[in-house]
Amino acid sequence: MDTEHTEHIERAEDAALDAYSRVVTGVAAGVLPSVAALSVRTARGAGAGSAVTIGPDGLLLTSAHVVQGAGHGSAAFGDGTETRFRVVGADPLSDLAVLRAEQATVPPVTLGDADGLRIGQLVVAVGNPMGLAGSVTAGVVSGLGRSLPARDGRLIRLIEDVIQTDAALNPGNSGGALADSAGRVVGVNTAVAGYGLGLAVPINPTTRQIIADLTTTGRVRRAWLGVAGAPVPLPPEITERTGQRRGLRVVEVVPGSPAGVAGIYLGDIIVSAGGRSVQDGQGLQRLMLGPAIGTRLAVTLLRKGAFVDVVAVPTELAR
Repeated sequence: MDTEHTEHIERAEDAALDAYSRVVTGVAAGVLPSVAALSVRTARGAGAGSAVTIGPDGLLLTSAHVVQGAGHGSAAFGDGTETRFRVVGADPLSDLAVLRAEQATVPPVTLGDADGLRIGQLVVAVGNPMGLAGSVTAGVVSGLGRSLPARDGRLIRLIEDVIQTDAALNPGNSGGALADSAGRVVGVNTAVAGYGLGLAVPINPTTRQIIADLTTTGRVRRAWLGVAGAPVPLPPEITERTGQRRGLRVVEVVPGSPAGVAGIYLGDIIVSAGGRSVQDGQGLQRLMLGPAIGTRLAVTLLRKGAFVDVVAVPTELAR
């Protein structure tokens, strides 16, 4: 390889590295001022984490497990500002919590939409790991559509569409921002799953509804249909007709539940609900938020090779 060609490659590599650095430094400059280091104290002892400013009136977003058992705490920002906060509402089943700071001194971040993320896309994690305030790490989206189990008392639920990233996360990062290359926050860092593996709860229409509920009422109401199912492949002729490869086979119907009253039976395959395709339990779970309570939900079933339409009216899930 001649010297001129080698120099050309080196210049290209330098330019790519400079472009990467510009993106990361630009995201850090835009997001860092809006990320707080949290300190809380509960009966279990002292705890720490991160939070992201999402409103001009002192609203902060963090992970529910960071403030579990706490009603208030303190937040410190990169500009030296320290303020008390109170917990407005926490939802362990999505691992999200909304806080309100007594002093609103920093600008809110811009929220993005994780539904548009692609594997391999650059993301930047901003938080306060190991007590090191204002830490920034970068990596890529290494997986999408992951599920993370969450528990609230007797209730167990999967947090759906979790983002997997190789951006380094450590204890204290929970509640911090996961931002895309444009500086839009697309996730809330929630867990360290293993060496080189981090997870974040996505910012998407479902979690935006959860955040809105926590902000206005302090809790999340969920709808209940009364079915359990397992994903199954659809017959080839149905896939060719609908473009949908899987449905949710009903393996349990609670007697007297909204599903039972609507006429959903064991062995039925749920193909769609509310006009949206259902290919697994998460697809149905996504619809079971507050707005679905008491409303008519059109459900399309595949029963013995034929489509059957029923209407169910979900009720509120008792806690």
